[in-house]
Amino acid sequence: MRIFAASLVASMLIAGAIPLAPAHAQSASPAANSQQDRMKSCNATAGDKKLAGDARKSFMSDCLSGKTAQAPAGNSQQQKMKTCNDQAGQQNLKGDARKSFMSTCLKG
Repeated sequence: MRIFAASLVASMLIAGAIPLAPAHAQSASPAANSQQDRMKSCNATAGDKKLAGDARKSFMSDCLSGKTAQAPAGNSQQQKMKTCNDQAGQQNLKGDARKSFMSTCLKG
């Protein structure tokens, strides 16, 4: 009887009828990795854009919630404009210096 029970359990494991790990462990791991990946990606993008202060905080919030990745092309230009404008304000740029900064910022 023991041999039959052992072979039954073995065949169920092979067929996938009995999971090897608890269900919560299988579903939690990919979610944690995707959140970690999203954090790395958003952080790298914020660094590339040289965001700081409130502009970085706002960008990270939008990026981590998925708003920036799902935004249509028209909205990305609006987001760039908002970010560049915030940065120019933080640097207290006025006149030609602001115009030059905004031009460079919006291109990159």
